[in-house]
Amino acid sequence: MTEPGSRSAPSLSLKDRLLLIRREEIPALLWSFCYFFFLLCSYYVLRPVRDEMGIQAGVGNLRWLFTAVFGVMLCLSPLFGFLFSRFSRRTLLPFIYLFFASNLAVFWLLFHSHLYVRHITIAFFIWVSVFNLFAVSVFWSFMADLWNTDEARRLYGIIAAGGTAGAVVGPAVTALCSKRIGPVNLLLVSMTCLVICVLAIGQLSKWRDKQLSAEHPSSQRPGILTGIRLAISSPYLLGICGYVVLYSTTSTFLYIQQAEIIDKAMHSSAERTALFAQMDLAVNVLTLVIQVLVLQPLLQRLGLMVALTVLPLLTLAGFLCLGLHPVLSTLSIVVVLRRAGEFAIAKPSRETLFNVLGPVEKYQAKNFMDTVVYRGGDTASSWLLSGLKSLGFGIAGVSLLAVPLAGLWAMVGALLGRKHAQLLEARGEPSESP
Repeated sequence: MTEPGSRSAPSLSLKDRLLLIRREEIPALLWSFCYFFFLLCSYYVLRPVRDEMGIQAGVGNLRWLFTAVFGVMLCLSPLFGFLFSRFSRRTLLPFIYLFFASNLAVFWLLFHSHLYVRHITIAFFIWVSVFNLFAVSVFWSFMADLWNTDEARRLYGIIAAGGTAGAVVGPAVTALCSKRIGPVNLLLVSMTCLVICVLAIGQLSKWRDKQLSAEHPSSQRPGILTGIRLAISSPYLLGICGYVVLYSTTSTFLYIQQAEIIDKAMHSSAERTALFAQMDLAVNVLTLVIQVLVLQPLLQRLGLMVALTVLPLLTLAGFLCLGLHPVLSTLSIVVVLRRAGEFAIAKPSRETLFNVLGPVEKYQAKNFMDTVVYRGGDTASSWLLSGLKSLGFGIAGVSLLAVPLAGLWAMVGALLGRKHAQLLEARGEPSESP
């Protein structure tokens, strides 16, 4: 499974990938697998805790939280670009993860102090939302430096499987332990996972020094202004921006409705945290099943255009069901199916849209879309939802209003799939699945 900032894996069976592994690559491959496993395990231990903190901060304040996340990311994006341009990866990457781990230790102490609990809860929600994007983005940046193009084609699928496994284990740990040790103590579990990531980075850096006679060229670091210029100069990229905005808008609608329904249905913090973890576990297990059994046959027979419309149409049906039956059981099914569809089908399909572009568009424009456009859509839609609620729209009314948005999203996906095929044909390449 992947988060904003990751890359889609090549379409090879697991057997084919294993046969293509070279003996000298095995140590680094295992450490890369381990790195991504513990990274996503760390995040998915925190995700249910973050969702619970969002409810504790007040469902009505979620729009302010999304706005704060957007503002923090606007400030951090150029800072990260500056650091990447000034320091070696071997120095910078361990520092970044140790910094995140130390943040978790500080949050753990602050929560146990029982001082300024509301303010700490808000800060933690924002921190996890920012950590999610940057930690995964840093991982793939390191992979780009570690592996060349041929190696990436053969090995990225196995490495990505490590992340999927971690995304399954993380919420399982939270679901099992949240009631026994309390949600706050789960921060120490996540912190331990990040420390293991630092160990993996050290081993991978040593392997690279031994195996490579020269450094792989680093990807050009994107800048916000360059990304904006690239994203608005091409109708194709604007279409992808539209796809991302419609995804983030419907996601925010569903997320806030999730918070409202669960807040009304459950009154125990531990119970809510456990439910969030169980939903995450169901999502990631279903994602793995779809990836192994469904995705490849679906794409081979129906193609990218259909793949890009699967999640919008699933979302349309989900909002229609929520409009008719806005209860916890309906919500749980809709959330699990939608998120599994995103990770297993929509995300790799969306990443494939960049395959027909040059390296500058792939890195600079894509970074802008994955950060500013994505989080900007979150922020704008949270305020839109607040306005709708002030006009008297409840969960059912908002859900029904979201149905045409999902329909528009499906249309944009179909148009992008068609344009992708045209660009492939113009390049003299046959259409291919993600």
